[in-house]
Amino acid sequence: MRFVVVTGMSGGGKSTALRMLEDAGFYCVDNLPVPLIEKFVELIAMPNSEVSKVALGLDVRVDQPFEDAQKVLEKLKENGYNFEILFMEASDQTLLKRYKETRRMHPLSPEGRVEDGILKERKILDDIRHKADYVIDTTKLLTRELKEEIDRIFVQNEEYNSLMVTILSFGFKHGIPADADLVFDVRFLPNPFYIEDLKYKTGNDSEVQDYVMSFPEAEIFIDKLSDMLEFLIPNYVKEGKYQLVVGIGCTGGKHRSVTLANRLYARLKNKGNYGLKIAHRDVGQGV
Repeated sequence: MRFVVVTGMSGGGKSTALRMLEDAGFYCVDNLPVPLIEKFVELIAMPNSEVSKVALGLDVRVDQPFEDAQKVLEKLKENGYNFEILFMEASDQTLLKRYKETRRMHPLSPEGRVEDGILKERKILDDIRHKADYVIDTTKLLTRELKEEIDRIFVQNEEYNSLMVTILSFGFKHGIPADADLVFDVRFLPNPFYIEDLKYKTGNDSEVQDYVMSFPEAEIFIDKLSDMLEFLIPNYVKEGKYQLVVGIGCTGGKHRSVTLANRLYARLKNKGNYGLKIAHRDVGQGV
């Protein structure tokens, strides 16, 4: 039997993850009272049980200390029950925004500020977060991308590291992305903007891609950058990093940076057991 405990920050995507696991064939139970957890696991683990995949949602609530739930999990492990922990995460700013959009109160601060509840919850969940087998940060994930991550871990059963790498193209004229961990400037390449037939196209168009990649320096750049990232990413994983944003910038963020971001994404795709996504921040900006 595969047994997954789904927990994490309120607003981090736990309920969404449980629904996706249910779609993947898991028998899902959420908000089970702590005293019933051990009995529930004993029942589903019986030899004649028809349930082969189970997901149990655990969250922080005022009416039952989360420490009690952790003690039950420790007891289950001592008794030989194996389970995996999926921790759903998001930045404080993102959680606050989600609470404001839904107009819900935080469970740990029902009559106070949401920020206070988030801070309390982080402290309570710090221990189980470090013990988690998988940490998915939904700060920048679309629902479709979250489903891909859930499928990769629990359907395709691929080896997984809790690192999401984002290849992000941008234009320096619009500012360097505040969340970029690594920034690379590709303005050393000739600018397609000054070629009339390419001016109103982008790095997503084959004509622009062919022009940019026709210069030997572009291929050399991709070779060197790919090599460096293939070295860096496993070391970031080793240090417990969950988000890596690689910014590639040109003047306007429409031609050179988009082309090279696409090439880098193609190089890194299927190269490692980490999440990979691509985004073009300024490709829609007016000329």
